[in-house]
Amino acid sequence: MSLPTDRLIHETRFWVRYAETDRMGIVHHATYVIYFEEARNQFSRDMGASYADFEKEGIALVVSEANLRYLAPAVFGQQVVTKTWIDDLKSRRITFGYQVENPESGEVHCTGTAKLICVTPEGQVQRIPQQWLESWGRALETK
Repeated sequence: MSLPTDRLIHETRFWVRYAETDRMGIVHHATYVIYFEEARNQFSRDMGASYADFEKEGIALVVSEANLRYLAPAVFGQQVVTKTWIDDLKSRRITFGYQVENPESGEVHCTGTAKLICVTPEGQVQRIPQQWLESWGRALETK
């Protein structure tokens, strides 16, 4: 997966914490899903589409699919940057793309995508409200 060049790429930095690693000091594979989630939330907040506000409206976005590709280990004590972008935006679904890398060397640790669908509290699929489509849609405008 390569980074898109025609849309906003958001960056979120993390220090790898000891609790996120295995016995060898390597980031556990499940931790990347957490990095994706935090980067997605920060990206959305910065676009004016906070998940917390979204849920206050009585609707939620749930992950319907996640794909990850592990390329190189990240280790305890290093910094990582998660680059996040909107890969696709539909009336009921949003797909985010991710790339986790070492900001010093540029080495890519993990790439992936997450598809989220909009649901009611009862779990029924519904349209994403227009204000949220507009907020996220700004990230798809060409640079």
